[in-house]
Amino acid sequence: MAKHSRKFKTEVKQLLDLVIHSLYTKKEIFLRELISNASDAIDRAKFEALTNKDIQVADDDWKIRIVPDKEQKTLTVSDNGIGMTAEEVERNIGTIANSGTSAYLKELQERKETANAEFIGQFGVGFYSAFMVADKVTVTTRRAGSDASAVCWISDGEGRYTIEDCEKDCPGTDVTLHLREGMEHYLDEWEIRRIVKEYSDYISFPIAMDVTRTEQPEEEGGEKVEKTEEEILNSMKSIWKQNKDEISEEEYSEFYKHVSHDYSEPLETIHFNAEGVTEFNALLYIPSQAPFDIFMRESRKGIHLYVKNVFIMDDCEDLLPDYLRFVKGVVDSSDLPLNVSRETLQDEAVIHRIRKSIVGRILKTLKEMQEERIDEYRKFYAQFGPVLKEGLHSDFANRDKLKELVMYCSSETDAAAPATLRDYVDRMPEGQKDIYYITGDDIETVSKSPHLEAFKKRGYEVLFFTDTVDEWVVNSLSEYDGKKLKAVDRGEIDLDDEEGKEEREQERQAAAKEFKKLIKYIEKRLEEDLKEVRISERLTDSPCCLVADENAINAHMERIMRAMNQEVPKTKRILEINPDHALVKQMNTMLAEDKKSDRLADYVDLLYNQALLTEGSTPKDPARFAALVSKLMVKGEW
Repeated sequence: MAKHSRKFKTEVKQLLDLVIHSLYTKKEIFLRELISNASDAIDRAKFEALTNKDIQVADDDWKIRIVPDKEQKTLTVSDNGIGMTAEEVERNIGTIANSGTSAYLKELQERKETANAEFIGQFGVGFYSAFMVADKVTVTTRRAGSDASAVCWISDGEGRYTIEDCEKDCPGTDVTLHLREGMEHYLDEWEIRRIVKEYSDYISFPIAMDVTRTEQPEEEGGEKVEKTEEEILNSMKSIWKQNKDEISEEEYSEFYKHVSHDYSEPLETIHFNAEGVTEFNALLYIPSQAPFDIFMRESRKGIHLYVKNVFIMDDCEDLLPDYLRFVKGVVDSSDLPLNVSRETLQDEAVIHRIRKSIVGRILKTLKEMQEERIDEYRKFYAQFGPVLKEGLHSDFANRDKLKELVMYCSSETDAAAPATLRDYVDRMPEGQKDIYYITGDDIETVSKSPHLEAFKKRGYEVLFFTDTVDEWVVNSLSEYDGKKLKAVDRGEIDLDDEEGKEEREQERQAAAKEFKKLIKYIEKRLEEDLKEVRISERLTDSPCCLVADENAINAHMERIMRAMNQEVPKTKRILEINPDHALVKQMNTMLAEDKKSDRLADYVDLLYNQALLTEGSTPKDPARFAALVSKLMVKGEW
């Protein structure tokens, strides 16, 4: 064939401009694309060799070669795959995004044949990425199993290309890039190694490069010798596609450290392959320790994504919900659609199916840990429990599964052995209708809260919600097993059984009548701070406590909002007093003797500040509170 010069079609010229200037976020992607094309070419050759005896290459001979030439400033990527005829070169490179593989598979389908080989598509859009770093590209190719001569294609990417017959010893394709000024670093051995390791380490064919080393002479005074040997740059070992029985614990651990950059051992390994409508392989890990930045917005999250062994991205957030951001690992799919640059996911339906399958398997594994290895699960929960609980608020589809996985300490459990909601319900005494909880800063503080007194007296267990996230997720955890979750520091509490209800109501009314004047006095004194004062059903030992309305924010939530520099709405809480406490009785007597007593006013202020302290808040006026306590101590009135 004589030498021909042709113009790119208009759409191809537009595509070249797009590729060179804006399609890819990193220029180094060009090498990934060329290696992927070479791998696809070998895949196709292997497949055609099954029916075409003219294609004969031993399995051990399939290879991709990278040849850097610093003198000529060229980088060549070669393969001994299927190659192309002149007609195929015209069709595949001269037409926009026309994938030889896609046309080939379509042809097979029309002939009602099937192919098991996996192809991304040789000389699709990825080929044009070469022009990001090269001002001229030469393609030398010869079709395997064909008598047609080799073909040479040359272009500077500016609108024209030439094509002519040439000589090539063996079938396959050589893509030679004449690098632009400033792109010479892509000829450095270490840079080529880095790019191959990051993007193409698990390509199933060897990626080879000749490497020259200077060897020291064995004898003193001898001359140094330069020795060139071929080295394989990729591992070719996609561990996630291997049979689990063939992988040792050491290999699993080594790969975890590679993908997570964590030097500790993983707590759990999840290795599975999904078949059916959407097929993919997944190798996931649950770390043993939470990273320091797990609650930071800028923290890295997501898992490594591969498509047909080709690395696409290392933080694929679309495949995992945020509450499972601690999971590390790899997902490799042949079905996952990408955008034209293969840097962005496209088909939401496929992504949703993969994500649903991954989430389901992770939650199933956690449930198995909880049921079969509770000590191991508690280690996990101590590190990642607050993160997992975020799913109660955000993942409606899996909320019931997550309810079974969350664990809490309580008034009846050891701090090191939190229990599940199922454990709580199984321990509920007869007559208890609701599940009770209290929120606070830490277990030590909430365990001493006066709000628990009536519950302890009746043998009712109270859950301790001490993680910051609990204040948000509790709205999504409103019930479990048909029982409502009720805060012990909000609204009114009815703990009376039907048998003693009437008697207790009479006692409450009598107490309210007896302390009516004191209640009015306190309300008047603290009208800027309190909504009301009432007789308490919660208290048995303490003189008072503060309670929020049923749907109002409590003191703990107010402290969280202030810590986040958020505006806290002005809310007035309810002061509950214990009519059986000696201090309350004494204050009632003082009021009867002298309702204008300064001492009584001081007692009311002390009582209110005491309630603030027991809920974990700061006294309204710390200096005045300290002065009143000192005054009381001097008088010796205990």
